[in-house]
Amino acid sequence: MNSFYMALSIFLLLNIAAALVRVIRGPTAADRLMTAQLFGTTGMAILLVLAEAMDEPALRDVTFVFAVLAILIVICFVRTAGEADASRNTDAS
Repeated sequence: MNSFYMALSIFLLLNIAAALVRVIRGPTAADRLMTAQLFGTTGMAILLVLAEAMDEPALRDVTFVFAVLAILIVICFVRTAGEADASRNTDAS
């Protein structure tokens, strides 16, 4: 069963490598944020798979911390993007 978990981890790492293309080509900040979220989600999946493969419950705790941080990053990005839009609208008036 460990070989299955390791193969799954390698597949997820390849997924991150493919998403790296999107970071480079991403025309907007929102595209780059979505790719960063993909990195985070895939990284959490890798940690959960490795936690199961190695029977390390501490990795599950680290994954939950990453999930909370990912939520905070999205909230900060939306607030910053909203403030930037508001300032552009007042400058155009």
